[in-house]
Amino acid sequence: MKSFKKLALAVMVTAFGVASPVLAQQDPGITDKTIKIGLFSPLSGPGMAYGFDVVNAAKMWYDKINKEGGIHGRKIELVIEDTRCNANDLLAAVKKLVEQEKVFLLNGGSCSAAVVGAREYIERAKVPHLMLNASGDGALYPPSRYIYGAFSISQHALGGSAVQFAAEHLKAKKIGYINHDDAYGTWNYTAAQAQAEHLGDVQLNVQSVNPNINDVTAPMLKIRAANPDALILTTYARPAALIIRKAKELGFNKPIILTVTGTADLTQLVENVGGSEALQNFYIQDVLKALPTDPSLKWVYDMYREYYPDLAAKPGHPQSYMPYGLASAMTVVQALKEAGPDLSREKVLDALEKMTLETNVMAAPVQFSKSEHAALKSAIYIKFDGKNKELIPGTYKSVWEYKP
Repeated sequence: MKSFKKLALAVMVTAFGVASPVLAQQDPGITDKTIKIGLFSPLSGPGMAYGFDVVNAAKMWYDKINKEGGIHGRKIELVIEDTRCNANDLLAAVKKLVEQEKVFLLNGGSCSAAVVGAREYIERAKVPHLMLNASGDGALYPPSRYIYGAFSISQHALGGSAVQFAAEHLKAKKIGYINHDDAYGTWNYTAAQAQAEHLGDVQLNVQSVNPNINDVTAPMLKIRAANPDALILTTYARPAALIIRKAKELGFNKPIILTVTGTADLTQLVENVGGSEALQNFYIQDVLKALPTDPSLKWVYDMYREYYPDLAAKPGHPQSYMPYGLASAMTVVQALKEAGPDLSREKVLDALEKMTLETNVMAAPVQFSKSEHAALKSAIYIKFDGKNKELIPGTYKSVWEYKP
């Protein structure tokens, strides 16, 4: 009888909202001592250069936070999955992290087309997702309560920023523009067109190519016939290398600007275009605050060498995109801090919606609002001759804004 009274009292207490901690509802992936985060990116396969060292950068930042005591007494616990830059593999990884590993939030995605395919599932699961270095515009527009990205740069902004640079620094009035014939290409061209209209006296000559194109002769002949003052390439690395090589063969000697989507491995680019002779009037877009050799970024590369001495000794490491993982992980940590000790997914999402964070890594601060979930819209530009890099003064920002 006494046991029955105690049970009845417990039920009454619960009904009036004074339940014991054991009975209280709590989001998955958090305990008094840990926060479980799902970290994912291409760690193998042909797209590995987009994500392998980006994940390494995020890992070393989370480890640093743990060594400093964690976040409100909780240590970060990582569960890492390989997505191979493939939409099916990424969705499978996300489902595993959410349903089996029960992570609190997701931090991953280095290939935009792959990460966009997970949007519907993430929204149904109502789990916060912060991308690594994918632009992911198809998952960011229209804004989703649960998804944030473009820590490298918004794909829309990428095109607009490149047009601004070509017009303002190179004084180009006629600009050749080669993009992909898919949603990815449409996004960056939308902003490029908006930038040209904003400038008023800039004309774009656009050629759209398939990402798997093998012969770029036809589009490059059309570009050469248009006789632009500069050429912008917003393609992936492989088509970009084919175009740059073909431009040299055709005697096209106007400035070529390659956006960040095609610059994962500059050493490989030089080899793929047939040597530095093809890069004598060549510029690359970057979204770091300065050249990797600049003293202001020394701490980033020192940190990488400390955490991964064996990798750092190998050619090609760290890969170009490595620092982008820091900006993403820093934002996750800041949102967790601002959410407070009584942690919940909703509090993290509330913190993200008003986030402004200077990472001291990227070209501009990470900045979000309810209507803008793309972190970065600014870029720097570097003259690259196949061996040497020269930073062009200034930061170039896209004027494009999302309008529902």
